[in-house]
Amino acid sequence: MSSEHHGEVHHPRKHNGAQQFERLIQIAMVVAVAVLAIGLIYGLVNTGGGADTPSWMR
Repeated sequence: MSSEHHGEVHHPRKHNGAQQFERLIQIAMVVAVAVLAIGLIYGLVNTGGGADTPSWMR
């Protein structure tokens, strides 16, 4: 006799709530880093030598 099971099909396991939450956190971290990088670049571009910029920042 063979011990193989011919009627069983192994479906990929669906993600549970914890795995979906981890994925959401990873996406949120990527978005946060992108927003901070854009803000840094915007700040560097717009702080060049204006009259309202303190002398120690020039």
